[in-house]
Amino acid sequence: MIKKFLSFQWKEFTRSSAFQKGIAIKILLAFAALYFGGCALVLGSLLFFILEKSIPNVDPIILVNNFIIFWFLLDLVIRYFMQQMPVMNIKPLMIIPIKKKKIIHFLLGKTTISFFNIIPLFIFVPFSIVLLVKGYSVLNVIAWFISIVAITQALNFLNILVNKNNTVFWITLALLATFGALEYFDIYKVSEFFGTLFNGLYNHPYFIIIPIALAAFFYYLNFDYLNKRFYLDGAISKKVKEVETSDLSWLDRFGKLATFLKNDVRMISRNARPKQVLMMSALFLFYGLIFFTQDIYRDMPAMLAFASLFITAGFLFSFGQLVPSWDSEYYKMMMSQNISYRQYLESKWYLMVLAVLVSFILSTPYIYFGWDIFGMIAAGALFNIGINSFVTLFGGALNRVPIQLNEKAKAFSNTQGFNPTQLLIGLPKLLLPVLVLYIPYLFFGLTTGIICLGAFGIMGLLFRNYFLTQIEKVYQKGKYKTIAAFGEKK
Repeated sequence: MIKKFLSFQWKEFTRSSAFQKGIAIKILLAFAALYFGGCALVLGSLLFFILEKSIPNVDPIILVNNFIIFWFLLDLVIRYFMQQMPVMNIKPLMIIPIKKKKIIHFLLGKTTISFFNIIPLFIFVPFSIVLLVKGYSVLNVIAWFISIVAITQALNFLNILVNKNNTVFWITLALLATFGALEYFDIYKVSEFFGTLFNGLYNHPYFIIIPIALAAFFYYLNFDYLNKRFYLDGAISKKVKEVETSDLSWLDRFGKLATFLKNDVRMISRNARPKQVLMMSALFLFYGLIFFTQDIYRDMPAMLAFASLFITAGFLFSFGQLVPSWDSEYYKMMMSQNISYRQYLESKWYLMVLAVLVSFILSTPYIYFGWDIFGMIAAGALFNIGINSFVTLFGGALNRVPIQLNEKAKAFSNTQGFNPTQLLIGLPKLLLPVLVLYIPYLFFGLTTGIICLGAFGIMGLLFRNYFLTQIEKVYQKGKYKTIAAFGEKK
């Protein structure tokens, strides 16, 4: 049966839209995986010697055990945002004679070989080998290593539960922040407390049963959760919800674009996920306080440019990067209408531009830190409008992960629609403005750098029609791939 499931998965992968993405993106993702894997391998090989040299009076294994709790908490947070849950299109399997327990075991088994479970092995395998070479007890090292692997798997299964409920995520994030603050301000040595527990796993090999039992417990919770919901009627039932209408006639001034703009405004006001993303984007306005209040950054224009860009880019980055995933639930219907793709894209562009302008107006209090800072924010706003808005729209053509707008439990931190491709598309949005400002700054000063940053944004506006035309061609070319991807059940 496992062989049959693997065959289904291979066919689903090769026939899905994900398989048809640009080969360049696939190569970049492969290089990224190799890079991080290589870094983890080097870190694991050198970790013992780094700790031995940095803190010679403390055993390296004790140091690792003292601070490994922070690794696990951070690992869980990163998994929440980055790890994609392996799925199968289970509806067809529900009507054929396959035991649902076998399907659930296969789904959970797939999660054990994810990238996030393999990376820790690249660190702890070479570290354990070094411990053995240095003469540490073979039994203790092997038991400790197996315990770490078991805890990693426990986090893997816990992450599946976290993705079903925001509460666990916020508790984990709060614990990470609290433990970090207690340790940093010397209020309470969290590392010593948890170090005692993890050192116990090393000093007493029979304690290995605890992390193994923990992993088995979370596996059982996941199995029980899926088993109780593994029914066809639950998979096909639809919830009905009443909504209030609102007068959006003031948008009629935008002509043919008004229909799309009204649709977006209704979507944001009626659904939890976009509503919370809008709230989250407002937090970007306070990003500058991290940098502008610290004297150390005053002589680091690249970092100031980075902060200035983020202040007005909250909505553009958080909402814009998920175009057209926001419309995935009704994308087929929309694409079957006699509408212009250009108008659809242009409406999204106007929405992002309006958000950048509102953010810029709200950033006026930053004048307190000086006109050079406010000028940098203004130049960053121009760059966001003239360059980053088009890069964001272009990136949407490669984003074919559907979003469920009515997923309330995962509204604020929902990771649907998020994928590593967005990270690659996001690099030009972050690095290009820094280079545009920093290079002229080196030769002609900060004022010239700010002017160049703003000038790039103005040039982008001058070529707006050209950029939109080229982006439209990309969307048109991948139109049916996008439709097929949004039709796939996740």
